[in-house]
Amino acid sequence: MVRILVADDQLVMRNMFKSILAPAGYDLTLAVDGKDAYTQATANDFDMIITDLYMPHMDGIELTAKLRTLKAYQGKPILIVSTESATKKKDAGKAAGATGWIVKPVSSDVLLPVVQKLTR
Repeated sequence: MVRILVADDQLVMRNMFKSILAPAGYDLTLAVDGKDAYTQATANDFDMIITDLYMPHMDGIELTAKLRTLKAYQGKPILIVSTESATKKKDAGKAAGATGWIVKPVSSDVLLPVVQKLTR
């Protein structure tokens, strides 16, 4: 089973990811912010990370950069999902090591195919 860590400071968004991905057979762990996600990622082995951009304690770009320094996450997909669509932010995410970027709001029609492709 594919294990995915989802980091988002908004409960409604964590629940949305859970409602889309869990019924599709993904094993989810939910983190409340970037710091929590980093702690979870270093204590467990995930196949993919999905992170919000704007979170307290550590944003999604900083989380991505920190995860990419760990051997366990150097080749694993990290997807940033955010309301932010500015090219400058997307470029910063890519430079930090993000595999992809999806602009919120996100639907199952968009999210599931991306997750399926990245976790094959």
